[in-house]
Amino acid sequence: MKFDNLWALNILWILPLALFMLIYESRQKRIALSRFVENSLLGRLTGEEKKGKNIIKNLLILGSLALMIFAMAGPRWGSHYQEVSQKGVDIMILVDVSPSMLVEDVKPNRLERARREIIDFIKVVQGDRIGLVAFSGNSFVQCPLTLDYGACQMFLLDLSPNLIPVPGTDIGSAIETAITSFDMQAKTDKVILLITDGEDNEGKGLEMAEKAGAKNIKIFVFGIGNTSGGPIPLGNGQGGFKKDIKGKLVLSKLDEEGLRKIASVTGGDYVHSIAGDLDLDILYFDGIKSKTDAVTLKSGKIKVYEERFAIFLLAAFALLLLEGFVDGRKKLKKV
Repeated sequence: MKFDNLWALNILWILPLALFMLIYESRQKRIALSRFVENSLLGRLTGEEKKGKNIIKNLLILGSLALMIFAMAGPRWGSHYQEVSQKGVDIMILVDVSPSMLVEDVKPNRLERARREIIDFIKVVQGDRIGLVAFSGNSFVQCPLTLDYGACQMFLLDLSPNLIPVPGTDIGSAIETAITSFDMQAKTDKVILLITDGEDNEGKGLEMAEKAGAKNIKIFVFGIGNTSGGPIPLGNGQGGFKKDIKGKLVLSKLDEEGLRKIASVTGGDYVHSIAGDLDLDILYFDGIKSKTDAVTLKSGKIKVYEERFAIFLLAAFALLLLEGFVDGRKKLKKV
């Protein structure tokens, strides 16, 4: 026997308490009646108490309560095999981890906002394989395509500007890494989800996007940050902000125009993070799902145990019904 909610069996400790309450209630009832009627007349007015049957009534109530707790625990036994399949597309998520992602023009900063958005995104994906590429001046696959969403979330926790020592933002390298991580022999639709502030230092993002489009890979871009920009923190525990050789603050600005071109050249969409943590969800349902076709990524048979909670509920109901027919007092004889 298996249980869906094994924790519910811990509630069985309530049975001794219920027994105590039943005994206490019966005693209080006798005390209350004795205040109005002498003991010698009580049996003649209400009938003599049948202690044996009252014990049976209490046992029936306790048994019914125990059966309801077992039903709550979700007992299962017996099984059958069920054919299941999982349909979706392949999605490589490219996350910019360059120092400019620490700019706080969105709260708490661009990188942390991106992390939260991806976590919400993973919660709504429907059978898709997802992978993770981190990039700045270089790029690498941090998590290959997988259906294990929990593993992908674990890799998200490691995202930081210290992850890649090469400075800069090379969007072209990130797209190229994503392309090579796909199985081009597979018939699944392939999607690149690019999350960045759009400062393409190497200027090869559009070129690689065209190559991705030629391979029928759609790129959906999530621009994070403000076009007005913000100063870049020095990081590594240093105070202050990054400055140029003239001592002026270096501002990192969202390059929406460049990101829109990268998305449009492949038939994808561009979305700008505005407020809240649902922007990627909208991009998923209104963009990725509507512009791609899901195929079977995984199929097979799983063992399904039969639910048996109904048996315990019916038995509990039967005991309560039976308890109602058990009379705990002798009937008075008609004179």
